[in-house]
Amino acid sequence: MVRKDIDFFSVLVTKIKGNIMKNTKTVLIDKNPGRNSQTFGIARELGTNVDLIHEPSVGVVGNKGDSQCYLGVGAKVQVIHEALLARVGKDPNQLKMRLIQPEFTLATSDGIRNGTKEMRYSLIGREVTNDSICEHLSASGLEGLIAVVACDKPPVGTLAAILEHNRPAIIMSDGSIRPGLDSSTGEPIDIISSYQIAGSGDEALKRRIAMEACPGIGSCGGMFTYNTMQTFIGVLGMQPLHMVSPASQDTKRTKDFPNELIDYLTILINQNITPRDIVTRESIRNALIVSMAVGGSTNVMLHAPELSRAAGYSNFSEDIMSADEFNYLSEQIVPVVVNARPFGKFSMVDIDRKGGVQVIVKDLLEAGLLNGDTLTCTGEKLVDQVKKLSPPNPDGDVIYSVQFPFKETGGLRLLGGNLSPECSAILKLAGVEGGLENNVFIGNAKVFDGEQNLLKRLDESPDSFANFDMIVVRYEGPVGGPGMPEMLDSTSRITALCRDKNIVVGLMTDGRFSGGSVGLVIGHVGPEAAIGGPIGLIKDGDKIRVDLNTNELVCDQLQDPETYEKRRSDWHALSETHGGIHPSVGVADTRLLNKMRCSAVPAVFGAGMHPNKSIWISEQRLPEASNFQPKNKYKSN
Repeated sequence: MVRKDIDFFSVLVTKIKGNIMKNTKTVLIDKNPGRNSQTFGIARELGTNVDLIHEPSVGVVGNKGDSQCYLGVGAKVQVIHEALLARVGKDPNQLKMRLIQPEFTLATSDGIRNGTKEMRYSLIGREVTNDSICEHLSASGLEGLIAVVACDKPPVGTLAAILEHNRPAIIMSDGSIRPGLDSSTGEPIDIISSYQIAGSGDEALKRRIAMEACPGIGSCGGMFTYNTMQTFIGVLGMQPLHMVSPASQDTKRTKDFPNELIDYLTILINQNITPRDIVTRESIRNALIVSMAVGGSTNVMLHAPELSRAAGYSNFSEDIMSADEFNYLSEQIVPVVVNARPFGKFSMVDIDRKGGVQVIVKDLLEAGLLNGDTLTCTGEKLVDQVKKLSPPNPDGDVIYSVQFPFKETGGLRLLGGNLSPECSAILKLAGVEGGLENNVFIGNAKVFDGEQNLLKRLDESPDSFANFDMIVVRYEGPVGGPGMPEMLDSTSRITALCRDKNIVVGLMTDGRFSGGSVGLVIGHVGPEAAIGGPIGLIKDGDKIRVDLNTNELVCDQLQDPETYEKRRSDWHALSETHGGIHPSVGVADTRLLNKMRCSAVPAVFGAGMHPNKSIWISEQRLPEASNFQPKNKYKSN
């Protein structure tokens, strides 16, 4: 398939830059006084050879922010920097490169901000990380990069910028936090345990669980968004597979991995292997299939389109994988093979104890579900990297095999229907705890304009929710929030309510969910309410149908053309009386929030901030029913 590079100008600049570096670099740069005086000064301060100041640059970057997720990043960045310092120089066995000082990006913490208006900045953090890494790579002209990544969104923003820069680079996960221990039951607990008792009136219990849930450092430990995306990045080929699962505090991350990373980066530089050589259509498809198999976070369907864009593929559905094919694979071919939180029992450190994600990849390769010929950051094909790692077989307790899976069908499902004409709505089927009879849920709409109104109701009158309600939270999309906040606080309270009252309550939104959310929850419903999507036309009491036999999300009342047109006309009239913006849309009271509102593309394209937003929307083609036929390579052996 021919790549569709989004930004021809950036590609041209990269090519020109490469030619300058290879051919006329010294002649051009030596005439710049700043390139001499400041780079001499930096070399002296860092302890590197001053004769290398005009050689290609190499360095390390990290993600930082306000949470335990980031606390281990600085130390690992420093160790890698020191290892680089020892390995750059003019000796034959050294990298003849200019070493630059480490740099860090800044992002927020999903765990701390869930349930607050500050959560609007979470997905924006992916974009800010992209911007800052882009500025660093482009302005510094880096020809070799090692990135240490943490939390949910910065790793994706980091990789997107790396793909846009397209010079040799490699990623290492900072690692997961180890589980806490409930001092009363002796059971392992984590951040989700704390969220799921948020509605309890037992203040002493809530404090004790909160105190015990997150010991140590590292990113969330279940198969939530962080570990979904670290697994994704590993299978994609940009992170060595054996570096995904060890905990943040595992000594391998500071003793063994730094020099391994430099070894691999040296291979990439010497062979001129760039990120876009690694991140291809086939490797992205591999990563999506593994995301299904691990029951991964719904956020993968925001991040995969964004990474695909950065890799040069403009239309995810056409270039990578259609909704029909995605659902076929998840329904018929790819089972869930891990017993992992939030839908199972174990964490990523347990997966590491049983051999790591390479166990999962090996099993899927042997089942014929992955393309083993994709290139990876180790310089090897995926199949050869796995063979060299020689992982054990699935243990059948933490990690299951494709032949005898933990759950028969894949963990994710995309929905169309009259509420989701973009086929962007996503359900984490692996986390559904009930309510689907013959694969159908029919509920009564209970509508909330904004998550804060829902949280207020859950706090003040939880008994107002009844069996087979379908909560509708809208005006929380990329434009509406703005920022598309995730709703772990809401979903956790609803899960606890359902378990306590033995009822089923669904939730659908044009916002998104944490990878730790469970229940009948559907996110990314698009088009979003703020731009006139059908979710904005639902009224209290409407019948909402979730049909997994046809993969549709339907409002019965909106199937009547007259009702639809009347509600649509009323919505536009109300918006016009408020300057063309619906009054329920969130306030964009900072430059950053306003930038998101003005430049965010739809969830189906990754919900990122792009200056050519109008082109993306005008070129959008809503997926249609297709005659997709499975290929033989998806057949199990």
